[in-house]
Amino acid sequence: MAEETNFQRMIKKMKLTLTALTVAATLFASSASAFDPNDLQKLKYTNKCKSCDLSVANLRVADMEGPIICNTTMANGSVIYRGC
Repeated sequence: MAEETNFQRMIKKMKLTLTALTVAATLFASSASAFDPNDLQKLKYTNKCKSCDLSVANLRVADMEGPIICNTTMANGSVIYRGC
């Protein structure tokens, strides 16, 4: 069997590094979007939700009047500071 060249070792190392970076980026991206269904329930029941993540919540069906949504991430990515 032929001996592994420096170039082949470098390619293997780069593949491992790229794989590790891809896994790390995926884990980071999934934790950055941390919608919690409990935040939506809290908003519906109390009309208040401070520091909530409603980034993927369907707010079209929500029947709310003047909610307090201080420091809350909305579905369009904006952060609301009303009621702080």
